[in-house]
Amino acid sequence: MDIVYQIKAFILGIVEGLTEFLPISSTGHLIIAGDLLNFNGPEVNTFSIAIQAGAIFAVCWFYRVKLWNILIHLFERGKDQQLAINIVVAFLPAAILGVLLADLIEELLFNPITVAIALVIGGLIIFWIENMHAKRTYAPRVQNMDDMTVKDAFLVGCMQCIAMIPGTSRSGSTIIGGLVLGLSRKAATEFSFFLAIPTIFGATVYSLAKIFLRVSNEHSFVWTTDMTIGFIVGFVVSFISALIVVKWLLRYVSSNDFKSFGWYRIIFGFVILGTHYSGLVQW
Repeated sequence: MDIVYQIKAFILGIVEGLTEFLPISSTGHLIIAGDLLNFNGPEVNTFSIAIQAGAIFAVCWFYRVKLWNILIHLFERGKDQQLAINIVVAFLPAAILGVLLADLIEELLFNPITVAIALVIGGLIIFWIENMHAKRTYAPRVQNMDDMTVKDAFLVGCMQCIAMIPGTSRSGSTIIGGLVLGLSRKAATEFSFFLAIPTIFGATVYSLAKIFLRVSNEHSFVWTTDMTIGFIVGFVVSFISALIVVKWLLRYVSSNDFKSFGWYRIIFGFVILGTHYSGLVQW
């Protein structure tokens, strides 16, 4: 067993779990961490997406009672059925664009410099929207996730499409977008969690299908035992760290805005750009 490979998988699992549900871009952090660790190869992008399943299982576990209620009331009119419909409607825009554009985006934009630029721009947008939000003298239109309309869900789903650009952040696009649409912080954050379930599971299945197809068609690529163990290590570590973040973030949004994440994005983005253009790091 390649111990170094497993250590890298462990680190990437932590990075994924800690960043997936924060508005700081998990994909961007995985690209940067993978570059620093020299974790390269034909399976890396697939591995980076696949370990997101661990983070999603953390959400499923955290909301297991709510998800069970949705399943048993799926064919009964009510808030559980409406939430299921809203999740499907919100999922569709990114699913359609993902199938059409995923390979092109991966080829052109999956690099640390794109991530850095997106981090900085996203941080500035967070400050702009938070300042607008602070000037409001009225309560959010949607206090609870269960009160969202199909139109609300569709618009949040359209916001999620922006996150196809690495460094933008899926959770950031949906949460901050939800605030713009009139959702409360809690409603926007929780709906972002639920929307992540089909979105990331879909991306995981799509990515795994591509790599297994490559395994069967390309003799130069071999799925190894180290890769299997690395996937399991990344999955477990991602699950544990994501569960911690989900619990923390729900407490955080009850009494805080997202400006701290904006500062983090801007500083981190400029560090990447600065080290690149100064020659300290060859990204």
